[in-house]
Amino acid sequence: MVRNEKTYKLVLTALMTCLVLVATISIRIPSPFTQGYVHLGDSMIFLSVLLLGKKGGSVAAGLGSALADIMGGYAMYSIWTLIIKALMAFIMGIFIEAATKKEKKHIKLGNMPLIEIVGMVIAGIEMVIGYAVVDGVFAGNLLSGFLGAPFNVAQFTVGLVLATVLAMALYKTPAKKFFAYRIDEA
Repeated sequence: MVRNEKTYKLVLTALMTCLVLVATISIRIPSPFTQGYVHLGDSMIFLSVLLLGKKGGSVAAGLGSALADIMGGYAMYSIWTLIIKALMAFIMGIFIEAATKKEKKHIKLGNMPLIEIVGMVIAGIEMVIGYAVVDGVFAGNLLSGFLGAPFNVAQFTVGLVLATVLAMALYKTPAKKFFAYRIDEA
């Protein structure tokens, strides 16, 4: 059976958009100092980038997260979330894509290249800064936006750990062939 790559990519992007939405909206912990909340959606954002690459991952991250804000009563954040989360995924994708072009061996954590984890950290830092600014503007006081930053750091750290565990498990299965970015030692 021949697989239509465009249809496959579209369906996988829609699936990951839904997983980002569900992971974001299912467990929400209100964040002190801001009007936002902490959630598990970042884990699916990171996994989306690994599966779909920077473009598809950005679509799934931005749309899934923005829809979660709209459905969860945080519509005022939805446009900013769309931008921040799509950029988060794009940054991770660019970082990992650049690393895959280099013809050298990569340090691994278990069976996952450390460079993928570093890409998640850089993307998470962008998200923390983005929401600190948005929260500060909404509050009319930039300081209060930065007071909420530790909660966003905790959120992306938990997301990083969950995505890493999931990716490491999937790398040990035939599902590894579905990952857009795979840095293997030659």
